[in-house]
Amino acid sequence: MKKETYEKQKAFAGAKKPSMLRRCLDHDYTDRQIYMLTLTTEGRRPLFGQVKGDPQAPKGSANSAHIELSELGEAVRQNWFAIPRHYPKMKVLALQMMPDHLHGILFVTEKMDKPLGQAIAGFKAGCNKAYRELLLHQPVQYVAAVPQQTQQAVPQQTQQARPPRSTYDRSHGLLFSPGYNDRLLIRAGQLDTWLNYLDDNPRRLLMKRQHPDLFRVRFGLTIGHQTYSALGNRFLLTYPDRRQVQCSRSLTEGQIQERIDQALAAAQLGAVHVSPAISKGEKAVMRALLNAQCPLIYLEENGLTPYTKPNGEFFEACSRGQLLILAPWGHHNEHLLITRNKCLTLNAMTRQICEGEPHFTGNDPC
Repeated sequence: MKKETYEKQKAFAGAKKPSMLRRCLDHDYTDRQIYMLTLTTEGRRPLFGQVKGDPQAPKGSANSAHIELSELGEAVRQNWFAIPRHYPKMKVLALQMMPDHLHGILFVTEKMDKPLGQAIAGFKAGCNKAYRELLLHQPVQYVAAVPQQTQQAVPQQTQQARPPRSTYDRSHGLLFSPGYNDRLLIRAGQLDTWLNYLDDNPRRLLMKRQHPDLFRVRFGLTIGHQTYSALGNRFLLTYPDRRQVQCSRSLTEGQIQERIDQALAAAQLGAVHVSPAISKGEKAVMRALLNAQCPLIYLEENGLTPYTKPNGEFFEACSRGQLLILAPWGHHNEHLLITRNKCLTLNAMTRQICEGEPHFTGNDPC
């Protein structure tokens, strides 16, 4: 949508709601561009296959994490790589299938007559056709558990077939949930980051399955008068020595290094460091602690959603139980500049976390 059109219609659209499916405002989706896209199955049904292997196995080894595609998953894969046949100005750079979603990277090599969304709609249509042919008219292996009362009434040989239609009515034949998420390549090195992320997805899923509690977003963690959403090891809040990392912007490089040395020494004695990592010095201290695999509590200005996942080194720290992310506010999709008032508020919350005692309210889904 053009920015001018958006401004004209904004008054009639109601309150803007957070959404990972919103298109980039004022971007021309017919232009030359590289995109990373994410599409999920309707209801997040694991229809594309199963992730297997050992997340600790060396990359490329026989037992490394990988996905074994179902017949439908293979049909979806073939449809993805067929996109350039229908849209010659598009090139497929990568695809990573997962049980209930896929990540793909597409390169629009030159300006197209139709926008990206039309190509994705065509891809979905081809996948929907395969879905109707393969699944809707024959029993399929489905990993979702069949309710106990249903199991008793179903013959043994069909207990792992299609789930009860009262739970999953798929007569309309739609495979994917509405819309999709797209990200635009805008800086050097971003493509390599995307490719590594896609390649690492199966291992990350297996790690999450091994440590489900460490990767489940919880809501309703109250410390003092503030309620947070939380991701990671909540037991870090029970450590008796919790220390705030707060550094003035006027610190010299030498003074920052002194703070780093002090923090590392304290961490060796069992201290957990807490910070929103706003200033240069705070970022440097928290980075050094992260690299040394020391326990950290990180305050995130942007809120968490039920599907939030830590990225990169945060993921590894989370899997080791050495990280807790706390978010005091709701989620937003826009890249917002943090205000001075928010900085002061986050620092005050950090002090409260170091001094207060946490407890969960009835809003915690666990």
